[in-house]
Amino acid sequence: MRILLIEDDPLLGDGLQAGLRASGFQVDWVRDGVAAEHELVQQAHAAAVLDLGLPRKDGLDVLASVRQKGIHTPILVLTARDAVPDRVRGLDIGADDYVVKPVDLHELAARLRAIVRRAHGQPQDLLLAQGIELNPAARTVRTAAGDVSLNTREFDLLHALMLNAGRVLSREQLEQHLYSWGQEVESNAIEVHIHHLRRKLGPEVIQTVRGVGYRIPKAGS
Repeated sequence: MRILLIEDDPLLGDGLQAGLRASGFQVDWVRDGVAAEHELVQQAHAAAVLDLGLPRKDGLDVLASVRQKGIHTPILVLTARDAVPDRVRGLDIGADDYVVKPVDLHELAARLRAIVRRAHGQPQDLLLAQGIELNPAARTVRTAAGDVSLNTREFDLLHALMLNAGRVLSREQLEQHLYSWGQEVESNAIEVHIHHLRRKLGPEVIQTVRGVGYRIPKAGS
């Protein structure tokens, strides 16, 4: 899952980026409010972690601006501002969660997974589709035959498809889920990962919609 980290403190940002990557996230990091708004408008990320005390443009102003533009990317506010009025304002203008620093990295990862689930209408932590059970927190996959071993890219690709079960995702959209800035992407990378997933899970699990992309049907369909 690819997320946007918006934090101007270099030491804290470095620690958050490393910790979230260790939890399985692909992390892009920007350090000011103007850059943050630009990236949020692109809607290339599954979620964002937003600090409020940013240079060039305050985090609450960024949040208000992107919501006014109709951007629905889940945003978790992570800030030292712990006053109740700040929390109320942040939630009222569109934050999906509000966490006061310092925060445990495991809790932060769990809260990110939760706001992404809610944004996709998934109330439970386990994703179920086509006889597959995917646990985003434990990063495990199970079928009726037992546990399935997937590498990082295969898991992330399956996660993206199951999170959007019933919806067709293009190759470009899947690349955005799997790769953060600066990572080299082979031209046939998605097709290779799809091939490996079909070999491990069954050829009928992932459908190809020619000229559009790939999808996993919803559970029961």
